[in-house]
Amino acid sequence: MGKVTGFMEYERVEEGYKPVPERLKNYKEFVIGLDDQAATKQAARCMDCGTPFCNSGCPVNNIIPDFNDLVFQGDWKEAINVLHSTNNFPEFTGRICPAPCEAACTLNVNDDAVGIKSIEHAIIDRAWEHGWVTPQPAQIKTGKKVAVVGSGPAGMAAAQQLARVGHDVTLFEKNDRVGGLLRYGIPDFKMEKTHIDRRVEQLKAEGVTIRTSVLVGEMPKGSKVTNWAKETISPAQLHADFDAVLLTGGSEQSRDLPVPGRDLDGIYFAMEFLPQQNKVNAGDKLKNQLRADGKHVIVIGGGDTGSDCVGTSNRHGALSVTQFEVMPQPPVEENRPMTWPYWPMKLRTSSSHDEGCVREFAISTKEFVGEKGKLTGLTTVHIELKDGKMVEIPGTEKTYKADLVLLAMGFVNPVATVLDAFAVDKDNRGNARASTDFTGGYATNVAKVFAAGDMRRGQSLVVWAIREGRQAARSVDEFLMGFSDLPR
Repeated sequence: MGKVTGFMEYERVEEGYKPVPERLKNYKEFVIGLDDQAATKQAARCMDCGTPFCNSGCPVNNIIPDFNDLVFQGDWKEAINVLHSTNNFPEFTGRICPAPCEAACTLNVNDDAVGIKSIEHAIIDRAWEHGWVTPQPAQIKTGKKVAVVGSGPAGMAAAQQLARVGHDVTLFEKNDRVGGLLRYGIPDFKMEKTHIDRRVEQLKAEGVTIRTSVLVGEMPKGSKVTNWAKETISPAQLHADFDAVLLTGGSEQSRDLPVPGRDLDGIYFAMEFLPQQNKVNAGDKLKNQLRADGKHVIVIGGGDTGSDCVGTSNRHGALSVTQFEVMPQPPVEENRPMTWPYWPMKLRTSSSHDEGCVREFAISTKEFVGEKGKLTGLTTVHIELKDGKMVEIPGTEKTYKADLVLLAMGFVNPVATVLDAFAVDKDNRGNARASTDFTGGYATNVAKVFAAGDMRRGQSLVVWAIREGRQAARSVDEFLMGFSDLPR
């Protein structure tokens, strides 16, 4: 424990943001991280409580009190060693994780939580700056070959863990670049893609073979997903060439809104809109890019993906941006005695909202309207919960002008082609059926085929994907070797 009275002496200090007018001019990250002095004070607020709920609140079980103490002591190099022992990619989570660890912080019972995420961000950025993040190739090779299908955070974490214990790992990705939704779902202003690129180089140096633009299974008919692969490989070929196969694709099937007028031109899924801007930022040339310039934009869906659409639309130069959420507006402050240490339901305002956005809650879209096949607006009604059902409130109908509607209501399941190609059993939500038991965890019904990440658990957080990738890697290692030294 760095400073016994630190939590009483120092207040929580948030990371800073560049001014809105400045950051709207580009797609660069705009968060101003903690300097050494601020990080030290923030770390001093950690109480090293007898039961560190932050540790269990974190999906990868980061050893938070330990790296807080090391930052307070100024031992940044050992702090990154502790952080890396549980999290392969803290530069991802330090930027885009909602920080359930902070909700679980003991200080959060009646005070402001320790800024754990900002400390994690500070540790990994200094580690890269000082050259402490280096490849860790295996000293002894096992001769076993593993195919990891899907290069999002689950696939990257699994590939790294398996390569470090000596397996020959090939990472397959249907898109033209590694990263999955990290690459083509999350805007650059939240996480620049150089962070992924550095980790890709590390994976290669550790012996991971990376094959992009390769789809495992058959190309889905009529698919609107961007960046589909240029070649395919069959599950039979993977079975023949590899000793184990781990499926770590994302949950990419967007939830639709089947109301009258859905077929009008001007209504798109968020994942038809966001990846295009990321590709342009990467230097690609796109014809007929979906853009919000000079348009009245309505984003349907109040989560993170919707917020990403808001921020991107504002950078395009939209005339107006409105975001709909079907649920009632949550309270500004949670009822801490009732919710702590769990993730609370409360009003969350993102940096994208601060850049310009009207938010509407408890609102439902009844119909899209248009002229000559082109969207011009939509009709809504406010709703309320009554007797366990959402019902319309009479007299609240309204028509909004809209030139572009982005559907950001979450994802229902993986694109079925990969699971169907392998004949993997699915649960009632369309995800791969695989348990997380200590013995045989993440194994599917198909011999030597495993599944992890969003493809198994459904739409979730990046930090959960990293956890599942690490745990699945241990299960694959046990399957191949009869035991595993990898952490669970």
